[in-house]
Amino acid sequence: MNTTLVIMAAGIGSRFGQGIKQLEKMGPNGEIIMDYSIHDAKEAGFDKVVFILRKDIEKEFREIIGSRIEKVIDVEYVFQSLDAIPEGFSVPENRKKPWGTGQAVLCCKGVVKEPFAVINADDYYGKEAFRKVHAYLTEEHELPVKYDICMAGFILKNTLSENGTVTRGVCVVNEDGYLDQVVETSGIRMGEDGSIVHDDNGSDMKITPEQHVSMNMWGFRPNFIDELEDGFAAFLSDLKDPEKSEYLLPSIVDKLIHTGKASVKVLETGDRWFGVTYQEDKESVVKAFKKLAEDGVYPEKLWS
Repeated sequence: MNTTLVIMAAGIGSRFGQGIKQLEKMGPNGEIIMDYSIHDAKEAGFDKVVFILRKDIEKEFREIIGSRIEKVIDVEYVFQSLDAIPEGFSVPENRKKPWGTGQAVLCCKGVVKEPFAVINADDYYGKEAFRKVHAYLTEEHELPVKYDICMAGFILKNTLSENGTVTRGVCVVNEDGYLDQVVETSGIRMGEDGSIVHDDNGSDMKITPEQHVSMNMWGFRPNFIDELEDGFAAFLSDLKDPEKSEYLLPSIVDKLIHTGKASVKVLETGDRWFGVTYQEDKESVVKAFKKLAEDGVYPEKLWS
């Protein structure tokens, strides 16, 4: 069965090389985080990569990233834009940004026709998550729902930054390992006593270090894209804030769960997440990739 990795990269800024975090060189030979994600996905069995971009960065993206990746795996490009909306709708007057991750994946309609995983461009997820998501997508599951979804469930303590607070989708998982709810939780940090806390209206509230969290790594069947299309029109018909409202994957999935249309299997991964939330994070991420190479988890040079 063919499978595709969809990488949401439309948020990458223009003027490549001017401090854009998704393009910071992190590996021993100048690899960026996306290189590791694609390497792990290919190793897990994914056959193709689809990059979601903005049209204005296509030329530079192909030159800096696409030209390398096209040598090792099939690649396609789709484009997210503010005006990619259904007929009968118009862009609100002061709207500047596209419509979020749900619209981004909707841009894959007609291109992605097989089971697919979705990830962020600037997060390192680790090998285990890709193996588990790929295995789930290539299995058949007899479920009484229309949408069979999976999600990599990271352990909260493995997703923190040493340099400031983070926002995570804290998961409520039932006894059968399925997602009941994702609670967007901000201000998460390591407390002075070694516990993990988050800001709750000015007070520190503790969170279990072993709590599952979502890092926006999902596995979907192709019929989910049709759901995104129908849902996007409904979202635009009921805009709460025309300038800022976003059509986001976690909210879409949460609604499908609560209306009984979807089930989401949480696939626990013990791998540590890496990312550059703060500029100060870069040093620790570089050291982590260096150690992974020294330990033989990755070859010193990813692409020969």
